[in-house]
Amino acid sequence: MRYLIRFLLRYVPRKYLQLLNNRLLQMAGLFYIGSNVECPVCGHHYRTFLPYGRLKTRKNALCPNCLSLERHRLLWLYLKNKTGFFDEKLKVLHIAPEICFMERLEKMKNLDYVTADIESPLAEVKMDVHHMPFDENTFDVALCNHVMEHVENDLIAMKEIFRVLKTSGWAIIQVPFFHPVPDRTYEDRSVTDRRDREKAFGQDDHVRKYGKDYADRLRLAGFNVEEDNYIQDIDHELVARYALPADEIIYLCRKGYL
Repeated sequence: MRYLIRFLLRYVPRKYLQLLNNRLLQMAGLFYIGSNVECPVCGHHYRTFLPYGRLKTRKNALCPNCLSLERHRLLWLYLKNKTGFFDEKLKVLHIAPEICFMERLEKMKNLDYVTADIESPLAEVKMDVHHMPFDENTFDVALCNHVMEHVENDLIAMKEIFRVLKTSGWAIIQVPFFHPVPDRTYEDRSVTDRRDREKAFGQDDHVRKYGKDYADRLRLAGFNVEEDNYIQDIDHELVARYALPADEIIYLCRKGYL
């Protein structure tokens, strides 16, 4: 299974994966029946989650039912336990929406939920994150996970998210980190070959490798940033049961003051 998933991730475009993967992996989940792990997003439980990864495969990572990964399950718990996301009336912009979240957030009565992406066939609005087709002060919340490492100019994209948020709005803007994490973000526009990008930035469709200065880059866009090591607040047994990431920081970005 890990070889099949690795092949699909490396050679099938994301927009096609979004259309095909859900049913295929739900069927694969029949072979993982059990109760050792549980997905807090969809509630399904398994003997173990599926392996996942383009280069180095991570065991116990992908939920066969909703396709959540470790970071998605952590974010779901964060939104549920540390914000008013599930209770307050909110207008939400979800950039590059993940399948594991879309179906569930669309059904939430308290949310005015808008999905947007440059290529996804599942998103409502087709847009370039550098030039978003929304007025200033439109959204209460923006979710943007693992997008900034793909875009040509991340500062412009971050400023666009800042622009469309209301004064009291907030965003969660996550990016991947590859160990060892450099002190400063590395980018080199002369690196265009896919193999060279994979070597330089960790993945062949990435254009930068984020460093310990990531929060400072968000601040340059105008955000007040809280770096929340939320995983440390979760009981170790739940961390194991939900198969959560060991060292994921949640970047809570507010347009107003903390």
